Amino acid sequence: MKKFILLLTLIFTITVNSQYVILSAISLNEGAEADYLKLEEFFNPIHDAAIEAGIQNGQTLYKVTSESDSENGPNYVILTTFSSKEQLDNYNQSWANNDWLPFAQNVYKGKMSKRSVQRIMNSIGTFSNERRNYHIQVTDATISAGGDLKPGDVAFMLPMTKKTDDFENYESEVWKPIAERLILDGNHRFWALGNVYERTENAYDYMTHFAYNLAYSDFNLFEYVQDQINSSFEMQKLWEGIQSSRDMADPIYLEVISTH
Repeated sequence: MKKFILLLTLIFTITVNSQYVILSAISLNEGAEADYLKLEEFFNPIHDAAIEAGIQNGQTLYKVTSESDSENGPNYVILTTFSSKEQLDNYNQSWANNDWLPFAQNVYKGKMSKRSVQRIMNSIGTFSNERRNYHIQVTDATISAGGDLKPGDVAFMLPMTKKTDDFENYESEVWKPIAERLILDGNHRFWALGNVYERTENAYDYMTHFAYNLAYSDFNLFEYVQDQINSSFEMQKLWEGIQSSRDMADPIYLEVISTH
């Protein structure tokens, strides 16, 4: 059994290479989805070049597939990943310095005129009525299974509000082992917990953490968890501890559109 787990650990990707994340929740103007997706398609080779240059580690665009009760709920979510806070801060500064225009023009050199690239870059933000950014530090994560992300993969995020100081310990000591067991059994792909340490002024301020889950669409995770809670008195008491340590909003269900 130990050899089996070791083999799985070697096959699966160990995940916390990206320790910092910018989560961008984007609400589109009515009728702007097609134009927004064209803009994201334009950025695909730019993201690839930025990753190669070490400006960022990765970037994934998700379509939100669940309904939102809040006004201007997000239609799309972007997760941009970094290996350090310094890399994230330099990324933000590059946008403030307008470094991305010459960078994009260089990427499209010989394929598109500088003026055309500038026109498209100037359209950033015109298709959305709200963009809320959350800067997140990953505090814990499982191994990852199921191969690289690809369009059509499904995930969900759980916005959380910490109520007690032992919240992160509960997540790591109680929930993480459940998630890892599910991964080893082939019923889940990845779990991570992140702490929101900074946000834009328009971002919701009640969320202190996000839990990210890369899932399989044919497995009912929440039904499984309920079965685990009911399985023993000890598990019921542990789950009561988790629930008392945080408030949790409804899941935000996601589908991968593009990934780099």
